[in-house]
Amino acid sequence: MSNAVSARDVMVTGMGFCLPGTSRPVFSADDVWDVASRGASCLVHGDVYYGAVDLSPAMFDARLPDIPPAFSRHYTNAHRYGLVSLVEACSDAGLDFRAGDLTGAAVLAGRGGVDTNVGPYLAVLEADPLTTSSQEAMELFVRGQQGLTPSDVSLVQSAVLRSTGPCFTVSCGCASSAVQVGTARQMIAEGVVDLVVVSGVDLFGVDVILNVQRLLRSAQGAYEAVRVEGMPELLPSFDRLMRPYDRRADCVNHGEGAATLILESREHADRRGARAYGQVLAHAMTRDGLLNPLASDDSGAALVDAVRQCLGDRWDLSQVPYIHGGSDGDVVVTAFEANAAKQLYGPDSDLLMTSQEACFGHNGAPAGCVGVALSLLMMERGQVCPTANCEEPADGLPFDPVPGTNVRALDFDYALTCNYQIGGVKNVILVGSPNAV
Repeated sequence: MSNAVSARDVMVTGMGFCLPGTSRPVFSADDVWDVASRGASCLVHGDVYYGAVDLSPAMFDARLPDIPPAFSRHYTNAHRYGLVSLVEACSDAGLDFRAGDLTGAAVLAGRGGVDTNVGPYLAVLEADPLTTSSQEAMELFVRGQQGLTPSDVSLVQSAVLRSTGPCFTVSCGCASSAVQVGTARQMIAEGVVDLVVVSGVDLFGVDVILNVQRLLRSAQGAYEAVRVEGMPELLPSFDRLMRPYDRRADCVNHGEGAATLILESREHADRRGARAYGQVLAHAMTRDGLLNPLASDDSGAALVDAVRQCLGDRWDLSQVPYIHGGSDGDVVVTAFEANAAKQLYGPDSDLLMTSQEACFGHNGAPAGCVGVALSLLMMERGQVCPTANCEEPADGLPFDPVPGTNVRALDFDYALTCNYQIGGVKNVILVGSPNAV
């Protein structure tokens, strides 16, 4: 393969967000960096810890004042978060969607959860045709068409952009937008399109999480009856703070939000004088091959395979001193990441591996885009962000999780970013600086 830059290199030229913040939502690359570089956590504790976006109608209207109310009044929060992150990414990339700059773009969305699809679905299912007025029926039709399927976000995003290019949604849990980044890389590299918008959007409804919490408490007695040596004493709980790579890690905190990346061919980006954060160089996905659809193999074998497939014969692990991990505080995730890192780098390497899941909460589909964005921002600034809420690293980690609240200086041109789906799916992306080959 060529060791020079190419017109079909896949450049990341824009990033936008709609994620939980402290006093207001996180919208821009600088906003994300301000949170992640301090290892800050935007999780709020009510009955459980949760990452809430709190996007006000005024914030939405300020960015998209011209959407016809016939559509916008039926938007769910998934629509709103996805559209806001899209607008922010377009602005960051210097693209004017109202002027038609993205007409030919592909619009790819990743969606893992269905929480916001339930309301529109039930509204249509439970409507009585005999008592529903014609106007109410039309409103239900629009609400249902826009919101009851996982293609909800890509549907409204492509309409806002007036896109004529490919448009589709992938749903594979927390790896969803990462898979779409890989798809976008392939589409651009093969010359299918020059410009792709990739978004990950999800909401894990706090009402559902609270009910799961109650159910787990009820199930504890039955669990104790079947528990054997090696299994934790307690079932998962969401009322403790998530702590990836920390010795006290014992839970996951969920959240909501959206993240969008603008990907372009190098030729297209250069032609319009765009600034690039970096490149998406390669992508691979594997699965553990287990019969259990809810389990993961903690040996790390599938993750090792995914990393090696991603690097291929072109890159070497010695070029990758940093990995953006996907740990959400689940000890199983930490186990297979640690075992994979040990097999890949050895037990005493200088590898830095951090996770910022505890900054915004485990939000599902956005995680892939957030991981790519943060890895490129760290590379650009020569600093690795700490693992949020990690204060006392777990014993036996074969990597440095950068505990605490300070960044670590590191000069690097390549990084791996990892995302996983329940059921053992391992997704790995190799990113590089703008001129890395």
